[in-house]
Amino acid sequence: MTFANRLKSTTAAAGRAALGGLLGLGLAAALLASAPDAFAQDASAAPAVVRTVLPAEGQGPALWSISDADSTIYLFGTVHVLRPETPWGSSRVDAAFDSAASVILEISNPDDQAAITPLIQQYGISPARPLSSLLTAAEIAHLDTAAKSIGTSAVEMDPLRPWLVALSLSVAPLIKAGYDPQSGVEMILKARAEAAGKPVTGLETIDKQVGILAGLSEETQLDFLRATLEAYDEATTELDALVDAWATGDVEGINRLGVVEMREASEEIYQALLVRRNVDWADQIQTLLAGSGTVFIAVGSAHLAGDDSVQEILAGRGVQVTRQ
Repeated sequence: MTFANRLKSTTAAAGRAALGGLLGLGLAAALLASAPDAFAQDASAAPAVVRTVLPAEGQGPALWSISDADSTIYLFGTVHVLRPETPWGSSRVDAAFDSAASVILEISNPDDQAAITPLIQQYGISPARPLSSLLTAAEIAHLDTAAKSIGTSAVEMDPLRPWLVALSLSVAPLIKAGYDPQSGVEMILKARAEAAGKPVTGLETIDKQVGILAGLSEETQLDFLRATLEAYDEATTELDALVDAWATGDVEGINRLGVVEMREASEEIYQALLVRRNVDWADQIQTLLAGSGTVFIAVGSAHLAGDDSVQEILAGRGVQVTRQ
């Protein structure tokens, strides 16, 4: 089985979750806001309103806690882009959120288009190595067809780096299918926190997250792009399956759909987008535990599933993590 074929389902299941799994990056909302008008909404122009979330069926999304004598840290997995009608509300999660003095997301400003635009210009454009010099004629034709569905063309995308084109094409069918960056979990939690006067900070910055994608080898970026083109018409079906697993607290389903296949497809992507970041976040959580108070942390659900999850890393260090 070719790399692109193996990556196909992972890209659809996670990369098309606006980085909820394969990419696992909280900058999805900002990237979507800077996408072509044919399929994106301007998140920066939207008011920070607290949106109503429908009650989840069953137990709802998974939640974990870490405690010591004077600290409690909640870990909540998210999907960065959802349909507005997705039911995921949970009194258990609400109580944990309300009890927290502060909220930590992957990045503190997932809706900041002004921050993402210069980074895309810096790391997403490479005129010296246009796509037309990296892809076959057949692949360029396939790219042009996909590009036209979002109001652009292969010619206009030619100077862009493969990671940026793959990402843009990954989210396009989702937006057309009703997935909305403003309904993503982080956007809703951020609005709730601001309304309640809770400070919102980030485990990372947008700069770092863009750098992770831009730092992938060109070969891996091209494989990601080719897989995205292959799976373009199946993106919504694959993401629906991941969202269903997340909304019902099926952590093993998230692991199977958004983590295992990623590692089988590309160890480079797995290490860069999940493992190294999970290790860093575990370090930060242990620093928080050394302090006091209650904190609510929300990150992409793929980071909280599998053998290299944040919880497993902490457990390996002797830190007890309890599912609520």
